[in-house]
Amino acid sequence: MNHVKDRFGDSVPEEVLLLCLGITSGVGRLIFGRVADYIPGARKVYLQVASFFFIGLMSMMIPLCHVFGGLIAVCLFMGLFDGCFICIMAPIAFELVGAQDVSQAIGFLLGLMSIPMTVGPPIAGLLYDHLGTYDVAFYLAGVPPIIGGAILCFIPWVHERQNLKGRPKRVDGETTEKMLENESTLVSDTTEKPVKEMESGV
Repeated sequence: MNHVKDRFGDSVPEEVLLLCLGITSGVGRLIFGRVADYIPGARKVYLQVASFFFIGLMSMMIPLCHVFGGLIAVCLFMGLFDGCFICIMAPIAFELVGAQDVSQAIGFLLGLMSIPMTVGPPIAGLLYDHLGTYDVAFYLAGVPPIIGGAILCFIPWVHERQNLKGRPKRVDGETTEKMLENESTLVSDTTEKPVKEMESGV
């Protein structure tokens, strides 16, 4: 809001930006929640990657908007992908850690999110005091989501490698079960043969 007042003055209704963010965030949750139903397993992470990239890019584009209409468009897209980020967070945690640890994973995630959300505004205020503009703050705010999205690209690969490491143990368990079944059938056959011979002799 302070950036809008500095850039456009009091002649524009800056509340419209918050309204655009809220509406498109709700629409994004409905749309991307439905899309995530058709994406199997840990590949839902790629939706999160796309939302991070767009949120970071839109943050960097805010200082470049010299027309209020352009700023509204940026806020519309940012709200849309913010809704994607919110709605896909829990399904991804469920796919990666399972049903038993999903609540703990979401708790850690929200706890880590609170750190930059708490520290960010004071840093932006300090930058404004030294530079007289919020442009640098918006540019810096767009960097972490892009870096985080790039790191998230490797999560499905790491998840698949962990699953492949767990498969040989399951195979060994299956082979031992089959060996025990074969031994039990052999024992039953050997015990049944003398009984049949005795019955035939009688």
